[in-house]
Amino acid sequence: MPVLFKKNPIDVAFSIITGLASLSVLVFIIGILYVLFTESSPAIEKFGVMKFLTSTDWDPVRESFGAATSLYGTAVATAIALFIAIPVAIGIAVFITEISPDFLKSPIGIAIELLAAIPSIIYGMWGLFVLVPIMADYIEPALQSTLGNVPLIGILFEGTPMGIDLLTAGIILSIMIIPFTASISRDAFNLTPEIVKESAYALGATKWEVVKNVVIPYSKLGVFGGIVLSLGRALGETMAVAFVLGNNHQITTSLLDAAATITVTLANEFTEADSDIYLASLFYLALILFVLSFITLAIAKFFLLKAERKFSR
Repeated sequence: MPVLFKKNPIDVAFSIITGLASLSVLVFIIGILYVLFTESSPAIEKFGVMKFLTSTDWDPVRESFGAATSLYGTAVATAIALFIAIPVAIGIAVFITEISPDFLKSPIGIAIELLAAIPSIIYGMWGLFVLVPIMADYIEPALQSTLGNVPLIGILFEGTPMGIDLLTAGIILSIMIIPFTASISRDAFNLTPEIVKESAYALGATKWEVVKNVVIPYSKLGVFGGIVLSLGRALGETMAVAFVLGNNHQITTSLLDAAATITVTLANEFTEADSDIYLASLFYLALILFVLSFITLAIAKFFLLKAERKFSR
């Protein structure tokens, strides 16, 4: 006769608890999405989707709202951050994994982790009191004098350097996301098989050629996943940007003008919303940010899983 094994009650309880913990994540996400959609429904009904996304109006007096200026500021600040952060972060990762002597690897790794742990409000305060004066007095005037007369590029540096602008916000964001891209890139580079690199060296390849033709191509999916995760962090950053960006709802071609992002608009104006449609429009912006962040992280997860499957072979 077959022997019947009864499940241990402790194992059953453990399975139920962990299952409920996992399901709670889905409940939280669905709950947040439901609240955002419900609270923003008046704005969705009044402005629709395309009109709200493409309108540059943001006038609480006339109760006319649009997300175009906030989306533009978010996109430009994030693009500047990625433009600066990606080469620096990959350079850090290459140095740690391929060039640095062993006694430097641990201190640099710890420094990167500490940089990631600094609260965003500290970045914002440092940016306002240290970086903004440097940008206004030295860097932005130098950029104007150097690039101001260059066709197509000069238009990016028009205006009076004030330091409270898109360029400064992008630099602050780049400093904040460098640790994330660098850490993930370092881990991806470390997964490159040593035998592959040693074979390249045996064929006479230089260190630069090994990094360029072996390490980076082998780990590119992991690096890209780290970049997209950093993009998600940049999209959702609030306090650091709020200190150095201003809150000017306009679409400008100059990087030296104040602007607005979705997060800064929410932080600065949520307590000032004195009408239902004003509040609903802010919730609508939050819903848009939620969807953008979800899509960004989903893309990152896709590439990281793809890289993991590649490295596990």
